[in-house]
Amino acid sequence: MKFLWLAALFGLALPGVGSELRATGDLGVVIERADGRVLIVEHTNDSRVAQIEGLGDLSHASVVFSRDQRYAYVFGRDGGLTKLDLLTDRIDKRILQSGNSIGGAISQDGKLVAVSNYTPGGVRVFDARTLEPVADIPADFGGDKLSKVVGLVDAPGQRFVFSLYDADQIWIADMSDPAKPAITRFKDVGRAPYDALISPDGRYYIAGLFGDDHLALLDLWHPERGVKPILAGYAEHDEKLPVYKMPHLEGWAMAGNKAFIPAVGQHQVLVVDTSNWKTLDKIEVHGQPVFVMARPDGRQVWVNYAHPDNDTVHVLDAETHAIKKTRQPGKAVRHMEFTPRGEKRWLSVRDENRLQVYDTRSFEVMQELAAVKPSGIFFTDRAHRTGL
Repeated sequence: MKFLWLAALFGLALPGVGSELRATGDLGVVIERADGRVLIVEHTNDSRVAQIEGLGDLSHASVVFSRDQRYAYVFGRDGGLTKLDLLTDRIDKRILQSGNSIGGAISQDGKLVAVSNYTPGGVRVFDARTLEPVADIPADFGGDKLSKVVGLVDAPGQRFVFSLYDADQIWIADMSDPAKPAITRFKDVGRAPYDALISPDGRYYIAGLFGDDHLALLDLWHPERGVKPILAGYAEHDEKLPVYKMPHLEGWAMAGNKAFIPAVGQHQVLVVDTSNWKTLDKIEVHGQPVFVMARPDGRQVWVNYAHPDNDTVHVLDAETHAIKKTRQPGKAVRHMEFTPRGEKRWLSVRDENRLQVYDTRSFEVMQELAAVKPSGIFFTDRAHRTGL
Protein backbone atom coordinates (compact mmCIF):
# COMPACT_ATOMS: atom_id res chain seq x y z
CA MET A 1 0.00 0.00 0.00
CA LYS A 2 2.87 2.32 0.84
CA PHE A 3 4.44 1.60 -2.59
CA LEU A 4 1.18 2.49 -4.37
CA TRP A 5 1.01 5.78 -2.44
CA LEU A 6 4.61 6.63 -3.38
CA ALA A 7 3.97 5.69 -7.00
CA ALA A 8 1.00 8.02 -7.15
CA LEU A 9 2.98 10.79 -5.47
CA PHE A 10 5.91 10.62 -7.89
CA GLY A 11 3.94 9.77 -11.02
CA LEU A 12 5.37 6.28 -11.46
CA ALA A 13 3.73 3.99 -14.03
CA LEU A 14 2.46 0.70 -12.64
CA PRO A 15 1.67 -2.45 -14.65
CA GLY A 16 -2.07 -2.67 -15.04
CA VAL A 17 -2.62 0.83 -13.64
CA GLY A 18 -3.33 3.61 -16.15
CA SER A 19 -1.70 3.47 -19.57
CA GLU A 20 0.07 0.34 -20.73
CA LEU A 21 3.87 0.40 -20.64
CA ARG A 22 5.57 0.48 -24.03
CA ALA A 23 9.22 0.07 -24.96
CA THR A 24 10.77 1.88 -27.94
CA GLY A 25 13.32 -0.59 -29.31
CA ASP A 26 10.97 -2.07 -31.93
CA LEU A 27 9.21 1.14 -32.97
CA GLY A 28 9.47 3.02 -36.23
CA VAL A 29 8.11 5.97 -38.18
CA VAL A 30 6.58 5.75 -41.65
CA ILE A 31 6.04 8.89 -43.71
CA GLU A 32 2.61 9.39 -45.31
CA ARG A 33 3.92 12.11 -47.58
CA ALA A 34 0.78 13.25 -49.39
CA ASP A 35 -1.14 14.22 -46.25
CA GLY A 36 1.59 15.52 -43.93
CA ARG A 37 1.16 12.56 -41.59
CA VAL A 38 3.28 9.85 -40.07
CA LEU A 39 2.54 6.39 -38.78
CA ILE A 40 4.14 4.95 -35.69
CA VAL A 41 4.65 1.22 -36.25
CA GLU A 42 6.20 -1.70 -34.39
CA HIS A 43 8.09 -4.58 -35.98
CA THR A 44 7.76 -7.31 -33.35
CA ASN A 45 4.23 -8.10 -34.48
CA ASP A 46 4.32 -5.86 -37.59
CA SER A 47 1.47 -3.53 -36.73
CA ARG A 48 0.41 0.11 -36.75
CA VAL A 49 0.51 1.82 -33.37
CA ALA A 50 -0.65 5.37 -34.09
CA GLN A 51 -1.14 8.03 -36.76
CA ILE A 52 -0.01 11.63 -36.19
CA GLU A 53 -1.06 14.58 -38.34
CA GLY A 54 0.10 18.16 -38.82
CA LEU A 55 3.70 17.73 -39.99
CA GLY A 56 3.54 19.92 -43.10
CA ASP A 57 5.23 19.13 -46.43
CA LEU A 58 6.77 15.65 -46.18
CA SER A 59 7.63 15.25 -49.87
CA HIS A 60 11.31 14.61 -49.06
CA ALA A 61 11.11 13.84 -45.36
CA SER A 62 13.72 12.07 -43.28
CA VAL A 63 13.92 11.08 -39.62
CA VAL A 64 16.54 10.70 -36.88
CA PHE A 65 16.04 9.51 -33.30
CA SER A 66 17.09 10.57 -29.83
CA ARG A 67 19.59 8.24 -28.18
CA ASP A 68 16.91 6.93 -25.77
CA GLN A 69 14.73 6.18 -28.83
CA ARG A 70 11.78 8.02 -27.34
CA TYR A 71 11.78 10.99 -29.74
CA ALA A 72 11.80 11.15 -33.52
CA TYR A 73 12.94 14.31 -35.30
CA VAL A 74 11.20 14.70 -38.66
CA PHE A 75 12.75 17.00 -41.27
CA GLY A 76 10.16 18.32 -43.75
CA ARG A 77 10.68 19.90 -47.15
CA ASP A 78 8.94 23.10 -46.02
CA GLY A 79 11.66 23.81 -43.46
CA GLY A 80 9.70 22.17 -40.68
CA LEU A 81 11.49 20.41 -37.82
CA THR A 82 9.08 18.30 -35.78
CA LYS A 83 9.87 16.46 -32.55
CA LEU A 84 7.59 13.46 -32.04
CA ASP A 85 7.07 11.65 -28.75
CA LEU A 86 6.81 7.96 -29.67
CA LEU A 87 5.44 7.02 -26.23
CA THR A 88 2.58 9.52 -26.10
CA ASP A 89 1.91 9.48 -29.88
CA ARG A 90 1.92 13.24 -30.21
CA ILE A 91 3.95 16.19 -31.47
CA ASP A 92 6.18 17.40 -28.64
CA LYS A 93 7.28 20.53 -30.54
CA ARG A 94 7.35 21.81 -34.11
CA ILE A 95 9.17 24.79 -35.64
CA LEU A 96 9.57 26.22 -39.14
CA GLN A 97 13.29 26.93 -39.26
CA SER A 98 13.75 27.76 -42.98
CA GLY A 99 11.92 28.01 -46.28
CA ASN A 100 13.19 24.79 -47.87
CA SER A 101 15.16 22.01 -46.17
CA ILE A 102 16.51 18.64 -47.24
CA GLY A 103 17.24 16.47 -44.20
CA GLY A 104 19.19 16.53 -40.98
CA ALA A 105 21.31 14.74 -38.42
CA ILE A 106 21.71 14.33 -34.66
CA SER A 107 25.05 14.80 -32.93
CA GLN A 108 27.19 12.05 -31.45
CA ASP A 109 26.14 12.97 -27.92
CA GLY A 110 22.47 13.31 -28.89
CA LYS A 111 22.23 16.90 -27.67
CA LEU A 112 22.17 18.74 -31.01
CA VAL A 113 19.96 18.42 -34.08
CA ALA A 114 21.22 19.93 -37.35
CA VAL A 115 19.16 20.71 -40.46
CA SER A 116 20.51 21.17 -43.99
CA ASN A 117 18.76 23.93 -45.91
CA TYR A 118 18.26 24.91 -49.52
CA THR A 119 16.66 28.26 -48.63
CA PRO A 120 18.49 30.02 -47.15
CA GLY A 121 21.46 27.81 -47.93
CA GLY A 122 23.28 26.55 -44.86
CA VAL A 123 22.99 24.45 -41.72
CA ARG A 124 21.06 25.40 -38.62
CA VAL A 125 21.66 23.65 -35.31
CA PHE A 126 19.15 23.27 -32.48
CA ASP A 127 19.01 22.00 -28.92
CA ALA A 128 17.59 18.48 -29.19
CA ARG A 129 15.53 18.87 -26.03
CA THR A 130 13.94 22.27 -26.61
CA LEU A 131 14.48 22.93 -30.35
CA GLU A 132 15.87 26.32 -29.41
CA PRO A 133 18.47 27.61 -31.92
CA VAL A 134 22.12 26.96 -31.04
CA ALA A 135 24.10 27.86 -34.18
CA ASP A 136 23.59 29.14 -37.72
CA ILE A 137 26.15 28.17 -40.38
CA PRO A 138 25.45 30.00 -43.67
CA ALA A 139 26.82 28.17 -46.73
CA ASP A 140 28.51 31.34 -47.96
CA PHE A 141 30.93 30.78 -50.83
CA GLY A 142 31.69 34.37 -51.81
CA GLY A 143 29.86 37.36 -53.20
CA ASP A 144 26.95 36.96 -50.78
CA LYS A 145 26.06 33.68 -52.48
CA LEU A 146 24.60 30.87 -50.41
CA SER A 147 24.76 27.28 -51.60
CA LYS A 148 22.16 24.57 -51.16
CA VAL A 149 23.39 22.12 -48.52
CA VAL A 150 23.07 18.35 -49.02
CA GLY A 151 24.52 15.15 -47.60
CA LEU A 152 24.47 16.24 -43.94
CA VAL A 153 25.63 13.50 -41.55
CA ASP A 154 26.87 13.20 -37.99
CA ALA A 155 30.47 12.12 -37.47
CA PRO A 156 32.61 11.06 -34.49
CA GLY A 157 34.16 13.87 -32.47
CA GLN A 158 30.91 15.86 -32.16
CA ARG A 159 31.11 16.87 -35.83
CA PHE A 160 28.68 17.37 -38.68
CA VAL A 161 29.83 16.93 -42.28
CA PHE A 162 27.95 18.25 -45.32
CA SER A 163 28.30 19.20 -48.99
CA LEU A 164 27.62 22.49 -50.78
CA TYR A 165 25.87 21.68 -54.05
CA ASP A 166 26.37 25.05 -55.73
CA ALA A 167 29.89 25.66 -54.43
CA ASP A 168 31.51 22.25 -55.12
CA GLN A 169 32.68 22.07 -51.50
CA ILE A 170 32.58 19.81 -48.44
CA TRP A 171 32.59 21.30 -44.93
CA ILE A 172 33.24 19.84 -41.48
CA ALA A 173 31.59 21.61 -38.55
CA ASP A 174 33.17 20.76 -35.19
CA MET A 175 30.48 21.43 -32.57
CA SER A 176 32.63 20.85 -29.48
CA ASP A 177 31.71 24.43 -28.58
CA PRO A 178 28.16 24.71 -29.96
CA ALA A 179 28.20 28.50 -29.69
CA LYS A 180 31.33 28.70 -31.88
CA PRO A 181 31.34 26.00 -34.57
CA ALA A 182 34.81 25.39 -36.01
CA ILE A 183 34.49 25.05 -39.78
CA THR A 184 36.96 23.24 -42.06
CA ARG A 185 36.34 23.83 -45.77
CA PHE A 186 37.39 21.68 -48.71
CA LYS A 187 37.05 23.37 -52.11
CA ASP A 188 36.87 22.03 -55.67
CA VAL A 189 35.82 18.55 -54.59
CA GLY A 190 33.98 17.92 -57.87
CA ARG A 191 31.01 19.39 -59.67
CA ALA A 192 27.64 19.52 -57.94
CA PRO A 193 27.79 17.11 -54.99
CA TYR A 194 24.18 16.01 -54.69
CA ASP A 195 24.19 13.55 -51.77
CA ALA A 196 26.63 11.77 -49.49
CA LEU A 197 27.12 9.06 -46.92
CA ILE A 198 29.43 8.25 -44.06
CA SER A 199 30.79 4.74 -43.62
CA PRO A 200 29.34 2.81 -40.66
CA ASP A 201 32.57 3.22 -38.69
CA GLY A 202 32.45 6.99 -39.19
CA ARG A 203 35.76 7.20 -41.05
CA TYR A 204 34.91 7.94 -44.67
CA TYR A 205 32.60 10.63 -46.04
CA ILE A 206 31.76 10.03 -49.70
CA ALA A 207 29.87 12.47 -51.91
CA GLY A 208 28.18 11.67 -55.19
CA LEU A 209 28.80 14.20 -57.97
CA PHE A 210 26.10 15.06 -60.47
CA GLY A 211 28.53 16.95 -62.69
CA ASP A 212 31.51 14.57 -62.70
CA ASP A 213 32.13 10.93 -63.51
CA HIS A 214 33.69 10.07 -60.16
CA LEU A 215 32.98 10.26 -56.43
CA ALA A 216 34.63 12.43 -53.77
CA LEU A 217 36.12 10.81 -50.66
CA LEU A 218 37.18 12.50 -47.42
CA ASP A 219 39.04 10.45 -44.80
CA LEU A 220 37.87 11.88 -41.48
CA TRP A 221 40.80 10.25 -39.67
CA HIS A 222 43.10 12.34 -41.86
CA PRO A 223 41.23 15.42 -43.06
CA GLU A 224 44.58 17.13 -43.63
CA ARG A 225 44.99 14.90 -46.71
CA GLY A 226 42.02 16.61 -48.34
CA VAL A 227 39.34 15.22 -50.65
CA LYS A 228 40.36 12.74 -53.32
CA PRO A 229 38.49 11.38 -56.34
CA ILE A 230 37.59 7.69 -56.36
CA LEU A 231 36.08 5.48 -59.07
CA ALA A 232 37.14 7.98 -61.71
CA GLY A 233 35.50 7.33 -65.06
CA TYR A 234 33.42 4.40 -63.80
CA ALA A 235 30.75 4.99 -66.48
CA GLU A 236 32.72 6.84 -69.17
CA HIS A 237 32.46 3.97 -71.64
CA ASP A 238 28.76 3.35 -71.05
CA GLU A 239 25.81 4.95 -72.75
CA LYS A 240 24.28 7.61 -70.52
CA LEU A 241 20.57 7.20 -69.87
CA PRO A 242 18.03 9.79 -68.70
CA VAL A 243 18.20 10.03 -64.90
CA TYR A 244 14.66 9.56 -63.57
CA LYS A 245 15.58 9.75 -59.89
CA MET A 246 18.92 10.40 -58.25
CA PRO A 247 20.07 7.44 -56.15
CA HIS A 248 20.18 7.90 -52.39
CA LEU A 249 23.74 7.48 -51.19
CA GLU A 250 22.60 6.87 -47.62
CA GLY A 251 21.38 3.57 -49.02
CA TRP A 252 24.77 2.32 -50.14
CA ALA A 253 25.38 -1.22 -48.99
CA MET A 254 28.51 -1.92 -46.96
CA ALA A 255 29.07 -5.67 -46.74
CA GLY A 256 32.41 -6.81 -45.37
CA ASN A 257 35.14 -5.15 -47.42
CA LYS A 258 32.75 -4.41 -50.29
CA ALA A 259 30.55 -1.44 -51.05
CA PHE A 260 27.57 -1.87 -53.37
CA ILE A 261 26.86 1.46 -55.05
CA PRO A 262 24.05 2.62 -57.41
CA ALA A 263 25.50 3.88 -60.69
CA VAL A 264 23.97 7.22 -61.72
CA GLY A 265 22.23 7.00 -65.10
CA GLN A 266 23.06 3.29 -65.53
CA HIS A 267 21.28 -0.02 -65.05
CA GLN A 268 24.12 -1.13 -62.81
CA VAL A 269 25.20 -1.69 -59.24
CA LEU A 270 28.92 -1.14 -58.73
CA VAL A 271 30.88 -3.39 -56.38
CA VAL A 272 33.85 -1.60 -54.84
CA ASP A 273 36.76 -2.83 -52.71
CA THR A 274 36.75 -0.49 -49.68
CA SER A 275 40.44 -1.16 -48.96
CA ASN A 276 41.50 0.72 -52.11
CA TRP A 277 38.20 2.10 -53.51
CA LYS A 278 38.64 0.35 -56.84
CA THR A 279 35.82 -1.29 -58.82
CA LEU A 280 35.57 -5.06 -58.45
CA ASP A 281 32.45 -5.66 -60.54
CA LYS A 282 29.52 -4.06 -62.34
CA ILE A 283 26.24 -5.92 -61.81
CA GLU A 284 23.68 -5.47 -64.59
CA VAL A 285 20.27 -4.95 -63.03
CA HIS A 286 16.64 -4.28 -63.89
CA GLY A 287 16.69 -0.47 -63.98
CA GLN A 288 18.33 2.60 -62.46
CA PRO A 289 18.98 1.76 -58.78
CA VAL A 290 17.76 4.15 -56.08
CA PHE A 291 18.47 2.33 -52.81
CA VAL A 292 21.11 -0.40 -52.60
CA MET A 293 21.01 -1.68 -49.02
CA ALA A 294 22.68 -4.57 -47.21
CA ARG A 295 21.02 -6.81 -44.67
CA PRO A 296 22.70 -6.23 -41.27
CA ASP A 297 24.76 -9.42 -41.58
CA GLY A 298 25.99 -8.30 -45.03
CA ARG A 299 24.86 -11.49 -46.78
CA GLN A 300 22.12 -9.97 -48.94
CA VAL A 301 21.83 -6.69 -50.84
CA TRP A 302 18.34 -5.40 -51.69
CA VAL A 303 17.86 -3.01 -54.61
CA ASN A 304 14.89 -0.91 -55.71
CA TYR A 305 14.58 1.19 -58.85
CA ALA A 306 13.52 4.50 -60.34
CA HIS A 307 10.55 4.99 -62.67
CA PRO A 308 9.52 3.22 -64.88
CA ASP A 309 10.96 0.11 -63.21
CA ASN A 310 9.91 0.95 -59.66
CA ASP A 311 7.58 -2.02 -59.23
CA THR A 312 10.51 -4.43 -58.84
CA VAL A 313 12.96 -5.31 -56.07
CA HIS A 314 16.03 -7.48 -56.51
CA VAL A 315 17.99 -9.35 -53.87
CA LEU A 316 21.69 -9.76 -54.69
CA ASP A 317 24.04 -12.32 -53.21
CA ALA A 318 26.83 -10.27 -51.60
CA GLU A 319 29.36 -13.06 -52.12
CA THR A 320 28.70 -14.06 -55.74
CA HIS A 321 27.06 -10.78 -56.92
CA ALA A 322 24.30 -12.82 -58.59
CA ILE A 323 20.65 -11.81 -58.53
CA LYS A 324 19.26 -14.24 -55.99
CA LYS A 325 15.58 -13.29 -55.97
CA THR A 326 13.17 -10.98 -57.81
CA ARG A 327 10.02 -9.63 -56.22
CA GLN A 328 7.36 -7.27 -57.60
CA PRO A 329 5.63 -5.72 -54.60
CA GLY A 330 3.65 -3.21 -56.68
CA LYS A 331 3.86 0.24 -58.22
CA ALA A 332 6.36 2.76 -56.81
CA VAL A 333 8.43 0.96 -54.19
CA ARG A 334 9.85 4.04 -52.46
CA HIS A 335 11.84 2.93 -49.46
CA MET A 336 13.08 -0.15 -47.62
CA GLU A 337 14.18 -0.82 -44.05
CA PHE A 338 15.55 -3.90 -42.32
CA THR A 339 14.64 -4.83 -38.79
CA PRO A 340 17.73 -4.46 -36.55
CA ARG A 341 18.90 -8.07 -36.94
CA GLY A 342 17.75 -8.43 -40.52
CA GLU A 343 15.12 -11.17 -40.31
CA LYS A 344 12.50 -8.90 -41.90
CA ARG A 345 12.45 -6.27 -44.63
CA TRP A 346 9.78 -3.56 -44.72
CA LEU A 347 8.89 -1.91 -48.05
CA SER A 348 6.68 1.09 -48.81
CA VAL A 349 4.59 0.68 -51.97
CA ARG A 350 3.40 4.23 -52.55
CA ASP A 351 0.98 3.92 -55.45
CA GLU A 352 -0.80 0.95 -53.91
CA ASN A 353 -1.12 2.55 -50.45
CA ARG A 354 0.47 -0.21 -48.47
CA LEU A 355 3.47 -1.44 -46.55
CA GLN A 356 4.80 -4.95 -47.11
CA VAL A 357 6.88 -6.99 -44.68
CA TYR A 358 9.09 -9.74 -46.14
CA ASP A 359 10.82 -12.68 -44.50
CA THR A 360 14.44 -12.34 -45.65
CA ARG A 361 15.02 -16.11 -45.65
CA SER A 362 11.94 -17.28 -47.57
CA PHE A 363 11.32 -13.94 -49.38
CA GLU A 364 7.62 -14.41 -48.71
CA VAL A 365 5.28 -11.62 -47.62
CA MET A 366 4.60 -11.91 -43.89
CA GLN A 367 2.29 -8.92 -43.48
CA GLU A 368 0.65 -6.05 -45.35
CA LEU A 369 -0.42 -2.81 -43.67
CA ALA A 370 -2.50 0.03 -45.06
CA ALA A 371 -0.73 3.38 -45.46
CA VAL A 372 -1.62 6.44 -47.54
CA LYS A 373 1.11 7.17 -50.13
CA PRO A 374 3.89 5.85 -47.87
CA SER A 375 7.49 6.77 -48.53
CA GLY A 376 10.29 6.70 -45.92
CA ILE A 377 10.47 3.97 -43.26
CA PHE A 378 12.72 4.63 -40.26
CA PHE A 379 13.24 2.26 -37.30
CA THR A 380 14.52 3.41 -33.92
CA ASP A 381 17.70 1.30 -34.01
CA ARG A 382 19.06 4.11 -36.20
CA ALA A 383 19.54 6.01 -32.93
CA HIS A 384 22.73 4.04 -32.32
CA ARG A 385 24.20 4.03 -35.83
CA THR A 386 26.56 6.71 -37.16
CA GLY A 387 25.21 8.68 -40.10
CA LEU A 388 21.59 7.61 -39.66
